[in-house]
Amino acid sequence: MNTHPYLRAYLAGAFLPTLVMPLMLTAFIVLRIVLEWPVPIEQAMIFPMAIVPSLFGLWNMLWLASHVRTGFPIGLQGAVLPVLMAPAGGLVACTLGVLRLEPHGLVWFQAVHFSYTLIAVGWLAAIAGYYLVWKYLVGFLNRALGIA
Repeated sequence: MNTHPYLRAYLAGAFLPTLVMPLMLTAFIVLRIVLEWPVPIEQAMIFPMAIVPSLFGLWNMLWLASHVRTGFPIGLQGAVLPVLMAPAGGLVACTLGVLRLEPHGLVWFQAVHFSYTLIAVGWLAAIAGYYLVWKYLVGFLNRALGIA
């Protein structure tokens, strides 16, 4: 009997962002409508809501396919993901005019300025957060589905 391990890996990887992304969208819409924040953040959430769950699922499938040969821990596999996602997201945002590079930082929606120092700290926090999420949550889901 074929147990479809790659399908289970995809579902385990896509599970968490599928739950979290709509909650983030709700929080951002409340921020925009209730607090009347002038930045159209919900427009910036559409693309990540479409791509991130699929990317997590595919990334977990890649881990499953390569883990036997490489022995790469799932936490480190997850920590690599923001290293790939952040530059790709920044490139898409700059191309669409949502993000602008300036000498002292980034300007988002021509309204919010982020210094490069803040971005570096946030990026390191994201890498640490992804490591923990992948090690404990996605790893737990993989074990629960019998693929780890």
